[in-house]
Amino acid sequence: MGVGGWDFDPWRGTFFPPGLPKAKQLEYAGTQLTATEINATYYKLQKPELFAKWAKAVPDGFKFAVKASRFCTNRKVLGEGGEGIERFCAQGFTELGDKLGPILWQFMGTKRFDPGDFGVFLKLLPRTQDGLELQHAVEPRHESFRNPEFVAMARAAGVAIVFADSADYPCIPDLSGGIVYARLQRCIEEEPTGYSGEALDRWALIAKGWSRGESPAGYPYAAEVPPPQARDTYVFFISGAKVRAPLAARALIERL
Repeated sequence: MGVGGWDFDPWRGTFFPPGLPKAKQLEYAGTQLTATEINATYYKLQKPELFAKWAKAVPDGFKFAVKASRFCTNRKVLGEGGEGIERFCAQGFTELGDKLGPILWQFMGTKRFDPGDFGVFLKLLPRTQDGLELQHAVEPRHESFRNPEFVAMARAAGVAIVFADSADYPCIPDLSGGIVYARLQRCIEEEPTGYSGEALDRWALIAKGWSRGESPAGYPYAAEVPPPQARDTYVFFISGAKVRAPLAARALIERL
């Protein structure tokens, strides 16, 4: 359970203690949360020694989700991005070791589902890197992906479909792959914990169900609901009133 990144000025004094040096923010976040998304990798490649430094700053059990490069996902033809995917995966994020979580492949809201092209893209995602098994999650943001063919392709590839709770993008709730990856994007600033207590109670129940492989009721599934299968579950509070995101994550952790 976590947020996106760990360097956001409005978190200083609201989540981070007053006066905490920026160099200590990740270390502090590691004492309060259990995961975070690395956003910097979306914009440019990072150095192996930086990943190793980040890994040392957090306790055992903490996980880093790594956001894939925009140069791999913001393409007209995804299937032509093999070289970029190889370069992204070889940048050194395996220095995170057992703190490496899923790789998040996020697509623009204008990217439509093209079965042929997306099928090629899925085949380009490596299963391992430097001896470590990789877990992949794809986050389509266009309604055309609410399609049983897309769900079947993701399941065949062992890739998770991101569950997005958002006012701007469609929710494709179908379980796929060996993990659940949820991005909750409705924090409001008027709520001290971003979401109301009632809403957090509900998300706690849903997260527990996800971990058992259950598909929550009331969502528009594109394909047949699979039989229950235990899954590692990642829940990130992203966007909305971002200033409240770490407080929402911490409140959900307390409920779990």
